[in-house]
Amino acid sequence: MSEMVYLDADAAASTLGVSRATLYAYVSRGLVRSAAHPSDPRKRRYAAADLARLLRRRAQRARPDAAAVEALHWGAPVLDSAITRIADGRCHHRGRELTELAAVLDIEAMARLLWMGDAGPPPGSDDPFAPANVPSARQLRGLVGWPDGADLPLAERMTAALAIAGTEDLAAWDPGPVTLAASGARIMRLLAALAAGATDPQAPGADPSGTVALAARQGIARALARAWGLDAAAARAIDAALVLSADQELNVSAFTVRCVASAGSTAYACVQAGLAALQGPRHGGHVWRVAALLRAADGPAGLRPLLRERLQRGEAIPGFGHPLYPAGDPRGRMLLELARQLGPTTPTMRLVDALVAELEALDGRRPTLDLGLVALVGVLALPTEAAFALFAVGRCAGWIAHAIEQVEDGRLIRPRARYVGLEPEPTEEAASVPAPRRR
Repeated sequence: MSEMVYLDADAAASTLGVSRATLYAYVSRGLVRSAAHPSDPRKRRYAAADLARLLRRRAQRARPDAAAVEALHWGAPVLDSAITRIADGRCHHRGRELTELAAVLDIEAMARLLWMGDAGPPPGSDDPFAPANVPSARQLRGLVGWPDGADLPLAERMTAALAIAGTEDLAAWDPGPVTLAASGARIMRLLAALAAGATDPQAPGADPSGTVALAARQGIARALARAWGLDAAAARAIDAALVLSADQELNVSAFTVRCVASAGSTAYACVQAGLAALQGPRHGGHVWRVAALLRAADGPAGLRPLLRERLQRGEAIPGFGHPLYPAGDPRGRMLLELARQLGPTTPTMRLVDALVAELEALDGRRPTLDLGLVALVGVLALPTEAAFALFAVGRCAGWIAHAIEQVEDGRLIRPRARYVGLEPEPTEEAASVPAPRRR
């Protein structure tokens, strides 16, 4: 992400083709950011990026067809949602600020907030995370024992296990809001059982039935912490990581889930679809690129030569710069602080802090959630797969929320394509049809 560029008032108003009074109105409405002038405190400067965004919106209103195309590329909103709001560099879920939620909620409470609008558990059997709402014995048997299952990467183990478990959950085959929430809780506990084996699928702590039972009694984060041999402070950080990973509005996996849910598919199918998108290197699989960068640096001393080589080759530096957070991803910021509290002098934290300082000095780019997850997992001495595991388990809460909202909407997501290929040759029958008379 390049350094923020500012224009003075006259240049900004000229760029937009408006008066200075209109420019000030845009600022008051939060459409254009302003900052103090470095040499004259009586003057203000205006963010060029915000001016460009206003010009794009103006052009989109003039050409609706172009707006429809751009909407699929970090563009204008394409559907209504009451789950997540990302604006002004901040993220809110159901009206509550994300980092404040991550400081106080566990992932179960976060899921309730996203699914039902209230983090508190409803009474009795209405709570999707009631201790009795656990996967069946037949579903749990589906998590282990398939040929060479332990040799599959974690994302593939999760996908395969959900395919098996979904066929055994008959209650999931009538997808409605209540059913989706109940199935979602079972799925999150299933994924936690698989995530517990991210360090060693054959380890005793990764026993699926034991992890699911502990997750039902004490919570998913504590079950993961116990399976990974971590203390209570680390368990709290894991909960924060899960909450911070839960949802980011209409990203590629959430949109995929909504498409699948609109077809009437089960929660298991929705989460499988979400996982298929999440594991891509431009989405949740980005954590593996971040981990590879840290391994290649092999310590703070190797950072500058590595960064020089990558930048000279025109390669992106993974883990930095999020289009929706120009001033920095609050999720990455919070996770790095949690990692720093747990292991300020660990080799991972020293390396990450050095990397953040280098990129900040280079052009002001700031870390994302991906770097925060990899840093936390490194400080806790867990392998890289655990970073993806936290992302997947946490994001499952958001996927189910989007599935519920889409089912409540009741419409099939079916956009039209604008055809730009070869036109078909006219047939003799079409050519013989007389043109309509003008009136």
